[in-house]
Amino acid sequence: MLTIDSLSHRLSSYLEPTQINRVKRAYYYAEQAHAGQYRRSGEAYITHPLAVANILASIHMDHQSLMAAMLHDVIEDTGIGKAAISHQFGEQVANIVDGVSKLAKIEYETQAEKQAKNFQKMAMAMARDLRVIVVKLSDRLHNMRTLGALPAEKKRRIAKETLEIYAPIAHRLGMNDWRIEFEDRGFAAMHPLRATRLHASLQQVRGNRKTLVEKIQAAIELRLQRESIDGLVIGREKHLFSIYNKMRSKHKSFKEIMDVYAFRIIVEDIDTCYRALGAIHNLYKPKPGEFKDYIAISKENGYQSLHTVIIGTQGVPIEVQIRTKEMDELASRGVAAHWLYKSSGDDDSASAGSYDRANRWIKRLLEIQQHTNSSVEFVENVKIDLFRDEVYVFTPKGEIIELPAGSTPVDFAYAVHTQVGNTCVACRINDRPAPLSQQLESGQKIKIISSEKSQPNPNWLNFVITAKARAAIRHYLKNQRHTESVELGKRMFMRALTNNNLQFDQLNHDQITGLLEKTTSESLDEMYESVGLGRITALTITSILLPDSDENRDGTGITPISIESPDSLLISFARCCRPIPGDPVVAHLSTGKGVVVHREPCKNVSDLRSKKESLSDISWSPNVTGEFLTIIRVEVKSERGIIASLATRIANTGTSIEGIQVDERDAENSVITLTVAVTSRVHLANVMRSIRNMRSVTSVGRPKT
Repeated sequence: MLTIDSLSHRLSSYLEPTQINRVKRAYYYAEQAHAGQYRRSGEAYITHPLAVANILASIHMDHQSLMAAMLHDVIEDTGIGKAAISHQFGEQVANIVDGVSKLAKIEYETQAEKQAKNFQKMAMAMARDLRVIVVKLSDRLHNMRTLGALPAEKKRRIAKETLEIYAPIAHRLGMNDWRIEFEDRGFAAMHPLRATRLHASLQQVRGNRKTLVEKIQAAIELRLQRESIDGLVIGREKHLFSIYNKMRSKHKSFKEIMDVYAFRIIVEDIDTCYRALGAIHNLYKPKPGEFKDYIAISKENGYQSLHTVIIGTQGVPIEVQIRTKEMDELASRGVAAHWLYKSSGDDDSASAGSYDRANRWIKRLLEIQQHTNSSVEFVENVKIDLFRDEVYVFTPKGEIIELPAGSTPVDFAYAVHTQVGNTCVACRINDRPAPLSQQLESGQKIKIISSEKSQPNPNWLNFVITAKARAAIRHYLKNQRHTESVELGKRMFMRALTNNNLQFDQLNHDQITGLLEKTTSESLDEMYESVGLGRITALTITSILLPDSDENRDGTGITPISIESPDSLLISFARCCRPIPGDPVVAHLSTGKGVVVHREPCKNVSDLRSKKESLSDISWSPNVTGEFLTIIRVEVKSERGIIASLATRIANTGTSIEGIQVDERDAENSVITLTVAVTSRVHLANVMRSIRNMRSVTSVGRPKT
């Protein structure tokens, strides 16, 4: 049984006696605070903080982390405040305890919002001191080890949260041993039957594999001895959750996964890593495309190793990892190794690098948080960021940018700088033009072409991967939508005043205050935004100023806006009639969406008028630019290659086709409906004239609405 004395003995291997005494003092303080409290298992509650501290001792965490582990539930469960802990044990320990306390009792599923807000608190606490999350992870690890006393439903909830949040965080911080334990224990609690069956299969296979594993290991050791390389060769076992995940994601059988053998070679220094790699490749043939050098380009969480797959005797695939002792330590402990080297007085660059990477990741979390209003959306973005493998691409200057697998040039642009992402218009991959939606691969050189006049495209949200890109695009579009709705609402309001022989400058303070009160607006901008988004009409506001006036009650005569481009977030074009510049148009103010533009003859306009919906006149700006989608209906005589001929004819007019639909009326005649992008009625007339001149075309026109 673990006691404070046995823990003290363990700590004496790396802490000073004065530091151990401080840890013991924190233990006795917590023991007194938790007196009379018990865990579900029936044990005294103090056994939990003691066990958490013991987990931290196993990775040689500093004495302040151990003190915080002893005290981590005191604020939450005993009513003792942060100030009291700060007075007794110092501000740093109190801050860690407070940070961990704020993360306690996260609810899941039924209270997603609460869980999300707690996770945001975790990001803030981590930003102040990384030790907060290390203590929290050790707290969760002990809870996972003692799940047995909990009801089945609560077990599953905690296990799901562990798999979705805590295991990926441990992975991101490079704490691989903890990640594996989180995953295996979470898997066993979530799917006990599957875990039991898989474990039994693993035990059965292990006996059959033993001879071959020993044979391969002996061959590798012999080859290293011949090359005078001093290295430790270890057979590596796949853990349960890893096997289960591969079976599900790669649709492979248990046998297929277990047919791959894995070994780790640990050597003295980096130079020997590469020498060992050469020896292994001389022993067995390497599998093309399977070599990865994570020493030259380390993973985002600081992980370093050489990975290769070789084909052994009888065609058996063998995965080999080659690394130094320090790299192996970092692979197991990750960011926690920073305190190990720091406390021993050795400023190890690898551990410092891991620590810096963790801090960079946390800064990225805070960036995402600043651009995300919904805490649930924040958690979803972070899950994406936590789970993905990385690709490594280069800037034109040769700098390495780390991105999640599946990232696109737009993700790359935002990784370089938010402004680069916001003004991105095109890209070149390895000096060749490429679409912005193309997935990037490691080793590619990416050049972003930007324009100050450009802005994020809402369609980017359909393919960007990184949380930073998604958050920045949404943030920009939200601000842009706000700006546009305020401007639109202001213009509509001013025109409504003019139509009622009023001037804004003539309104006194009491009139403006009255307007804001009756429209429940905090400011004029908020009132304008409500008008622009269609929540209230400009007519309603003028009726507040002129309650007895019946003028313009039907909304006619108000021409608040002109259309300048197809890209406005507050002006959309009705799909039913697809208006283009030059068409007579009318505007429908749709609640929450802004202005929807219809062609005047559209049958839906008649329906809206009959329902007395809010309609107003609208005009095309003389300087309108951009491409607008519209529909052409072409009747043709069916013949071979007619669609290709039609597409070629349209392309020759400088027009892009966005959609084609074919309706065969009979064996001889078909109707082809084309969605094309044009700039004006003149442009459309030229396209239709070109189509009409085709021999097989019997008629062409815009469909009647």
